Amino acid sequence: MSSKQFQSVAAMIAHRVQATPDVEAYYYPDTNDEWQTMLWKEAGVRIRSIAGGLRALGIEIEDRCAILCSTRVEWVLIDLGINSSGGATTTIYPSSTAEDCAFIINDSGTRILFAEDEAQVDKIMDVKDDLPNLEKIVLIDGRTRGNPFVLSLSDLEELGTKRDQENPKEYLQRVEAITPQDLATLIYTSGTTGTPKGVELIQDCWIFEAEAMCNLGFLTPADKQFLWLPLSHVFGKVLEVSSIRIGIPTAIDGRIDKIGENLQLLQPTFVAAVPRIFEKLYNKIVSTAQEGSAIKYRIFKWGLEVGQEVSLLGQRGSEPKGLLRLKAAMADLLVFSKIKEKLGGQLKFFISGSAPLSPDIASFFHAAGVLILEGYGLTESGAASFVNSPNDFKFGTVGKRLPGVEYKLAADDSEILLKGRGIMRGYYNRPDATDAALVDGWLHTGDIGKVDADGFLQIVDRKKDLIKTSGGKYVAPQKLEGKLKSLCPFVSQVIVHGDKRNFCSMLITLDEEHLKNWAEKAGLSDASYETLCKKPEIKTILQTYIDQLNQPLASYETIKKFAILPQDFSIDTGELTPSMKVKRKVVEQKYAEILNKFYNSSLSTI
Repeated sequence: MSSKQFQSVAAMIAHRVQATPDVEAYYYPDTNDEWQTMLWKEAGVRIRSIAGGLRALGIEIEDRCAILCSTRVEWVLIDLGINSSGGATTTIYPSSTAEDCAFIINDSGTRILFAEDEAQVDKIMDVKDDLPNLEKIVLIDGRTRGNPFVLSLSDLEELGTKRDQENPKEYLQRVEAITPQDLATLIYTSGTTGTPKGVELIQDCWIFEAEAMCNLGFLTPADKQFLWLPLSHVFGKVLEVSSIRIGIPTAIDGRIDKIGENLQLLQPTFVAAVPRIFEKLYNKIVSTAQEGSAIKYRIFKWGLEVGQEVSLLGQRGSEPKGLLRLKAAMADLLVFSKIKEKLGGQLKFFISGSAPLSPDIASFFHAAGVLILEGYGLTESGAASFVNSPNDFKFGTVGKRLPGVEYKLAADDSEILLKGRGIMRGYYNRPDATDAALVDGWLHTGDIGKVDADGFLQIVDRKKDLIKTSGGKYVAPQKLEGKLKSLCPFVSQVIVHGDKRNFCSMLITLDEEHLKNWAEKAGLSDASYETLCKKPEIKTILQTYIDQLNQPLASYETIKKFAILPQDFSIDTGELTPSMKVKRKVVEQKYAEILNKFYNSSLSTI
């Protein structure tokens, strides 16, 4: 099928509904937590009704409608309804403060806001006087409580059904009027530094991404996706449109505390996640093995050694033979089958994105028979620009470019530059920022990369995150942070610090579950997280792992001092973005006193 067959996301979903009306489209939990099934034709009815309701409210092509909601099936239906009305979706994380919501609503010129529940409505009503362009709130769950400014989603759909009955040709006429260059989505950057900017992604961005994922060929209608990622993030959105283009049934539930349960219940063939999920799962697997009997732990380590041998063969495109094949079967039976069962038993692979994944963690899971395919892209590039595939992958890289993506490395510093149909139109109402990011059609990503002889891209670090010590040496902090996480199951988050300093130091937070298990064995089960962090035994344990980290490093890269922080990073306390990336500058500012003490009596030469 030609990549230019579809002019818009609306045309693509209309085609899917018509082509496979009686095929399963979505699975979702109802109010009783029972999983329900929605066919494509049923999804099509609701999308069309939402689109009709928005047209009745006066939404025209490129008018912005915002979604303030967690990941659930209604998010997808509303997003597709907005696009099918000709409008553009503005995404807002449900964890956003009222002030942040107000900024995005005003900056984007949003006319209609979809709010998940009464709490989200109340949050917006608190700042309603500061939102002169907002015309209506559509409530997904809950009661409107007689507020004339609030319309229920069911009432909007009834309004749309009536509009459709009165104007039966209008829906397709509007769909056909949408052009590839019209705005489809306005996603505000997480804002790890500075004011968030609205990234304009046009219809053709999503058509390109969906076609590219389809043409790779490793996702098919026979697959089953479990989608829990924030749909306010570009990573979730690209999975949404790809599943429509390919026709992949998708189970949707954004509750993080339900991920483990849902994996076993739903038995997906693939799941996308951010590295933090794999780090936590890794810590859980290792700590569970260590807590077992001595003989069980020896079996676990033996199985892992066998798995690593098999993994190395697999990475070279080979399979185990002879004795190794027998040992692999035994290791699978005794060790790895239990891990795979916890993941549902049908999983072909994970897809990792949004932040760097430690190659050690990728290798660990591959040794256990669980393949993690790392990809790369930015909000500004429509998410997917490079991706590993099941038959063509290398750990420690983000894969090869998607068909249709152009790239080059800047001559002076190897910054990754991208060009193609997936690239943003620009930053909304920010011409200066747009001109700085898009130069002669090339998107300057801010990431430093290198490409091997086979075309696999490796991300060295963020350009702004690279540390330059006072001795003039460059250090890539993400490499060290990822390595320590793979070495030490106690570690939750790590920040390497040292820019313009004479040595590198670390701020570390601990994995609460692993720390709790240690505390119980030490007879300290009643101690708080903060109290445990101050225990000299914990610092001694961490020092052992940091010594392992330091061993192969150049002197200027080694970690000379570290501190254990009194609490883990979180979205609520401001150290993490909603996509679970660490706000490095925020952390360094928050704990500046600790960092400065490291260097008050620092070594004169390193």
